[in-house]
Amino acid sequence: MMVALLLLPALVMFAVSFLHTPQARRLLPVSSVAILIPVGMLFVHAKPWKLWGEYLVADDLNSYVLLVSSLVGIGVTLALLTLDRHVAITEAAIRRFYRFFALFWIGLILSILANHMGIYWIGLEMATLSTVYMIKTNRSAAAHKEAWNYMIVGAIAISLVLFGIILIYASAKPILGEEAMLFHALLAKARAIPSPFLFEMGFALATVGMFVKMGFFPMNLWLANIERASFYPVAALFSGILESAVIVGFFRFSTVARAVNEAHLVGFVVAYTLLTIFIVAFLIYRAKDFMRLFSLSGIEHMALIALFWVGGGTFAALLHLGAHAFLKPALFLSTGVLESSGRYHIAGALKGYRGVRGKLFYFLVSLFLLAIVSLPPSPMFFSELYGFGAMVDAAESSQHLLAMIGATLLLLILLSVIFYRFVAIYQSMKYEGEAAERPVYAAEVAALAIFAVGLLALITPATMHFLRSIA
Repeated sequence: MMVALLLLPALVMFAVSFLHTPQARRLLPVSSVAILIPVGMLFVHAKPWKLWGEYLVADDLNSYVLLVSSLVGIGVTLALLTLDRHVAITEAAIRRFYRFFALFWIGLILSILANHMGIYWIGLEMATLSTVYMIKTNRSAAAHKEAWNYMIVGAIAISLVLFGIILIYASAKPILGEEAMLFHALLAKARAIPSPFLFEMGFALATVGMFVKMGFFPMNLWLANIERASFYPVAALFSGILESAVIVGFFRFSTVARAVNEAHLVGFVVAYTLLTIFIVAFLIYRAKDFMRLFSLSGIEHMALIALFWVGGGTFAALLHLGAHAFLKPALFLSTGVLESSGRYHIAGALKGYRGVRGKLFYFLVSLFLLAIVSLPPSPMFFSELYGFGAMVDAAESSQHLLAMIGATLLLLILLSVIFYRFVAIYQSMKYEGEAAERPVYAAEVAALAIFAVGLLALITPATMHFLRSIA
């Protein structure tokens, strides 16, 4: 019953997208808001809650991610109301976007709630295929090319995840039988897995697949090029919902891997994320437009989340995940206004806003730009503070304290490069160039306001306590 309630808003959105009446477009955001009702019900029920046997299980972690993703979905549907005022798009293309957005939602709900590795994979594959058609709502040649690129690289990534799942299943099948596909069963018997090497090989392949899907090394520019060619709501969905679902899978797999061999887990993930952030820091420094800048910044933050999670800062990872899920879609949606007078004009992009809506937009975008580089009181400031502290604390009890301190210092240097670039861009947007009047619509300001309220909610004592209970 609960699964049906969670999927119902997406199914309604899918059905309404076939209607050709003008009122249908206004009904679509309502269906997105409706998902908050069943998601809210997840928080009042005792956990773990078996929604569909052992296959779909709600716990505090996936309830939190679903709530954040639902708020992001509401913000994106509000911004979609004014999409045709910023870009050339037909009414039929907007309906098609909603149609595949609904399928995207169904896939991600299944992935986020999955306690079964196979269902997790099926949900991600469904989201991948539906995203291809959302990219193609932009009828340009570049978007069509990048849609094919997304399908090819996405297929490679999801195939790596599938192969990894097969190896993990094979490593635990002698003691768990068919239950070797369940995350909870794997965690309970992790130390008794008869083939830990086979498990670690499977984990490494699945992790590389998930990391590639989020734009990690060696596919750092893949995601940025796709988001540049797509309409900005697609990039917002990528960063705020899809990447959150992928990282939840990484959390599940890595929790089991920690019980199998923590030293191997930490070494592998720290090396991989450090390499990714090293490359991305200099790509950010060279970024010349908003979409690529925000996309590359998203890769940096997802790498930090993975690093904090395996480094002992699980609370920091969850806080950073929520902040990223609100901040990055907000910045992507703001590009509809920022680039309305010139696609690649960074200089003067924060000039020319008049009226209450314009000034509120200017204030919120400035807030998000400074929050994304972790200036206090941004949630990212606290998550990085807790995260780096937890990494050093965890290393003190091991034989790798000096290596962890060195890795932390390298990270701080790379983050300083990114900080400098973002501050320089903010100054250019505010002080350079000529003022050009840009229209700002109420739906866009409402979407950004939802994200701002979400950010403030993250640093309240109640939310902090809840995230610590998950950690």
